[in-house]
Amino acid sequence: MEKLSTVCVTGATSYIGDESKVQLLKKLEGADERLRLFEADLYDAEKFELAINGSDFVFLLASTYLLNPNSQYKDTTEASLAAMHIIMGVCERSESVKRVIYTASVMSASPRKEDDFSFKNQMDESCWTPLHCPFAHAQKFEQDYIASKTLTEKEFLAYNTKRGKRRIKMVSLVCGLVGGNGILEYMPGSISVIISPLSGQRLPYKRLKLLQEMLGSVPLVHIDDVCEAHIFCIEHEIIYQRFICVSHWPAMQEIVDYYKHKFPNAQVLKEVEGDKNDTIFNSTKLLDLGFKYKYSMEQILDGSVEYARRVGR
Repeated sequence: MEKLSTVCVTGATSYIGDESKVQLLKKLEGADERLRLFEADLYDAEKFELAINGSDFVFLLASTYLLNPNSQYKDTTEASLAAMHIIMGVCERSESVKRVIYTASVMSASPRKEDDFSFKNQMDESCWTPLHCPFAHAQKFEQDYIASKTLTEKEFLAYNTKRGKRRIKMVSLVCGLVGGNGILEYMPGSISVIISPLSGQRLPYKRLKLLQEMLGSVPLVHIDDVCEAHIFCIEHEIIYQRFICVSHWPAMQEIVDYYKHKFPNAQVLKEVEGDKNDTIFNSTKLLDLGFKYKYSMEQILDGSVEYARRVGR
């Protein structure tokens, strides 16, 4: 990274945002003095202008999950697209922002085919979730989330072709199910999903099934690796636009079996969604640029359990 560059982290109180903020403080010279916190509402994205102006890099982590009843937008997709356009407009007008890193979801990258919804032979950055695919484990909230993340990411990446006079590098990090111990005092939704075979909570467990149904596996990545990947994308010259950020691709059955072995006296939910299919998970773009994942699948699962215990769940 260039010396004394300034970074803006949107969604800095989220699981990834808070960890990224801490990682920046630890890693960048003088970051403790240069980190400024602003309160902003994603539904009023123009409030981000004060935070973004003067920044060299922007982490776009904030996401719309639930609509305010008085919202001017008809659904979360419309709200997310509007917020992204407003924030990117602020970045364009700032004349300082060089690169924007968007935190995407692996739920936008299903290797299901558009026509018959069978699985493709391999999964990589070219995969996009077919939004008309009838996923059995997706209710309205999940359907809205999948549509919002998929369409917003596509529009974000297309911004380069629609930009004004000044070039901004756009990078999308398509993150898997994020686990591992963290610093927040509440349990993030992704942790609830990862530990659901142990907790017995049915809604998170259904979302674990949804991931298996959509992707043919449960893509995992440790929170520290996710944060390091974000920082990697501002420290290195990036030649691609879209990166899948996943370190392990276990089947749902493998996760359940691990918990059964690790906690033999626990009542582990055993009903799983399908087997791991023959799709080859062939995403090495980050690795090709020199990035290295540090955490094993076991460390991700164990750290997620530790997190839940710490916050009393």
